[in-house]
Amino acid sequence: MIGVDIVVIERIEKSIEKYGEKFLHRYLIDEEIALIKKPQTAAGFWAAKEAVSKALGTGIGESLHFKDITIKKTERGAPYFLLPEKIMARYAIRSTSLSIAHDGGFAIAVAVIEGSAAPDEV
Repeated sequence: MIGVDIVVIERIEKSIEKYGEKFLHRYLIDEEIALIKKPQTAAGFWAAKEAVSKALGTGIGESLHFKDITIKKTERGAPYFLLPEKIMARYAIRSTSLSIAHDGGFAIAVAVIEGSAAPDEV
């Protein structure tokens, strides 16, 4: 399963300017917020969570919330994500991969999830 999302960085930057950390707390946990040093990163995290939700075939909504998806970074700075055990089990997820990039005013993320259950089977 593959999901992709693209975000205009300026849109996230304006929301941060207008609402401050309150905006970030709507879709990120404290541990994720601590990783953000610039708006590009915040936009990348937004895109990553959307990409994961699309890979699962649910989108962000009733069955999956932003804070159900946790974005982390390896010691070398590579992004990855974690999901609650109930979601891992529901989709029989075996492995995941995440890539985030930003350029030209955009942040893009691609999430790949390997599992044995198709979204319409769960």
